[in-house]
Amino acid sequence: MKRLWQDTLFKRLFLLMWVALVVSHLAAFFAFRAVLPPLDDGPAITQLPPLPSLPPAPWEHPLPPPGVDAMPGPPPATGLWLDYAVRVLLIGVAAWFGARWLSAPMRRLSRAAHQLGDSLGTREPPRLDERGGTVEVREAAEVFNRMARKLHEQFDARGLFMAAISHDLRTPLTRIRLRLEQRLPDPLIEQCIADLREMDELIDGVLDALRNERAAEPLQALDAGALVQALADDLAEQGHAVRVNAPPAVVQAQPAALRRVLGNLLSNALRYGDVPVEVDVCRAHDGSVHITIDDHGPGIPEAQLQAVFEPFVRLEASRSRATGGVGLGLHIARELAQRQGGTLTLSNRPEGGLRARLVLSAKS
Repeated sequence: MKRLWQDTLFKRLFLLMWVALVVSHLAAFFAFRAVLPPLDDGPAITQLPPLPSLPPAPWEHPLPPPGVDAMPGPPPATGLWLDYAVRVLLIGVAAWFGARWLSAPMRRLSRAAHQLGDSLGTREPPRLDERGGTVEVREAAEVFNRMARKLHEQFDARGLFMAAISHDLRTPLTRIRLRLEQRLPDPLIEQCIADLREMDELIDGVLDALRNERAAEPLQALDAGALVQALADDLAEQGHAVRVNAPPAVVQAQPAALRRVLGNLLSNALRYGDVPVEVDVCRAHDGSVHITIDDHGPGIPEAQLQAVFEPFVRLEASRSRATGGVGLGLHIARELAQRQGGTLTLSNRPEGGLRARLVLSAKS
């Protein structure tokens, strides 16, 4: 019984439908009365006709007595259409506002859930109001806030744990490498030193990933074409073959993060694909900017195109073709792209090789 007096979704829906139906009926009734003329009752009946001696047969239809009008038929079609139109209009308007009223808490919860995924490990999680709305809405807000707080604490603890381990491993690995280098030349020692360097790259990748999670660089308007051309010029000075088609294209992005994304993609294309690497910047019909990086290597099996975005995933084919890499480059690149409102996808080219496509929002 106590729940009947609380502000619940059931109570809101019940009152909404009840009020809408009652108001629509009353409005249609008064509109019907206002439009239609009053019925004429006809002349008064002063004397009733004599009753017939025998009841009429079923197939007979006796005429009404003189001076008495026939029984009124159904209301005119205009009145019926007016009645239906008023009812449909009022119920539709009530349903529209009622649906927005009842779905507003769900929309707030949906927006907060989307913000929660972007804020984990980077900033404070979104918080819903636990005092407003129905009982169900307040309970859902309380559960959501508690879940967001626990997830944020777990991500913070994970980041600190990984950073501490990665940092503490540097000292013993450096000591081991220095001791081994004193015993060169030795093929076995050289292999051990190469493994230690790979472990150092793994530690650097983990620390970079953790730093990127903490990065809060604001979005700025920058020329993606100019940035691509600058990166290509730097690679050309190092002896790498990169072909660029980069007309001016202004986007909203984080400059350092976008440079890191493009640097990782170009590095992968040069490491695992045959030269030259081709880069193209173009503007789509919807205003977005597409940056494609094509190589001429073996590509990636279709079943593993999504798996390579996971952290620490490396393909055996790529290990046999090149050394280095810890499986974090594509993961970091996709995370940074999504943080800027962009998307990063991989696909195999029909003519051979891999295509990385970065889609960014154009400057509004």
